[in-house]
This record gives sequence, C-alpha cells and structure tokens, in this order.
Amino acid sequence: MQTCFINSPLGITKIVGDENGISIISVLSEGETSTTIPNELKEAVTQLQDYFEGNRTNFTIKLNPKGTNFQQRVWQELLNIPFSKTLSYLDLSQKLGDVKAIRAVASANGKNPLWIVIPCHRVIGKDGSLTGYAGGLWRKKWLLEHENPTNQQSLF
Repeated sequence: MQTCFINSPLGITKIVGDENGISIISVLSEGETSTTIPNELKEAVTQLQDYFEGNRTNFTIKLNPKGTNFQQRVWQELLNIPFSKTLSYLDLSQKLGDVKAIRAVASANGKNPLWIVIPCHRVIGKDGSLTGYAGGLWRKKWLLEHENPTNQQSLF
C-alpha cells in the first residue's frame, strides 16, 4: 500500500491505495504533506484537487474500500446520491430495504473509509439537520455548501 498526504481546504488529506484501487481517504487536522506522490495515487490526488477547486462533481478513480458486506452495500448506495443533493438516514435505510436498520446504516455511514469520494457528507437528518459526521460537522457544512453554493440556507 502506498500513502500520501496533501493539503485541502479542510485539513491534511491522507490517501492510501495500490494498483487495486484507493482504500482510504481521510482528513487530519494537522500533519506534513508529502513531497512526492506515488504513481498509484496520482489520479486520486488530481481528482480531489479538481473537486476542491470546483472543477469536479464526480470521481472516476478505482475504489477498494475494506468493510463488511453490509458496510459495502451502504457505501455503494451512498455513491448513488447525486452531487449537490442530500438524503436522510431514513431515506437511505429505505433504499437499502429496511427502515429498521437506520442505526446500522448510520454506523456504516460513519465508518466510510473514503472521505468525499463516497459522499457520506450528503446524508442528513430527516428534518434537514446536519447530524453525525466523523470529520466534524463544520466540515460537513463546508462540503455541502461547496457542492451547492447557490443554496446557502442554514444547515443547522
């Protein structure tokens, strides 16, 4: 596995992957950036930079997240949420076929290893509120506003 660290508007972004795809993209509050980017990670770096610059609305990098079958199903469904749109945890549970699994869905959402690329930030509370985000609610708010700058209603 190769690893690199790049700057982003939300902190240092850690990217981990190999020839089988990207396994981890996470955000850190502090740290050093990489001086070189491994070949296996260059496309992920480029696409993330394009996203932060406002020039990308979807990702085409090969993904290889590690998780349970259930987590994989949740993460796959997250990929269906369009850029600049949101979905509630209840709606996500319904799409997965079991409204009673809302807590398990929320837990799987929180364990998403591919920050931004698998858009867990697009999942909100049923009432439209921002709830639970591993990277901090301020980052979730920033990402949603970044994706939909013309719809700047209060998200709290």
